[in-house]
Amino acid sequence: MLISPAFAQVPSIGGDSGLMGFLPIILMFALLYFLMIRPQMKRAKEQKAMIDALQKGDEVVAVGGLVGKIVDLTDQYATLEIASETKILVQRPAVQLLLPKGTIKNIK
Repeated sequence: MLISPAFAQVPSIGGDSGLMGFLPIILMFALLYFLMIRPQMKRAKEQKAMIDALQKGDEVVAVGGLVGKIVDLTDQYATLEIASETKILVQRPAVQLLLPKGTIKNIK
């Protein structure tokens, strides 16, 4: 005979084999949660807190890279002064970064 006979594997007597089979999958999901999902949720929470705490006079960077000072705020929009007498209206979530006071003067 060229092909050896195949025999079925006998299941183990203990019931732990089912749980041990799912253990690598459970560990992968736990690792995925702690390395990817949890830090992303933390960053989103910090970004939302920063957007909610915006005030007039804050110096910010918008998503497009525009640097300006907030001169007016509403619930959904912020008016940025990007140059003297030049104002633009952006959505509040478009504010990406809050800069320390006096940063704009140091850039010019």
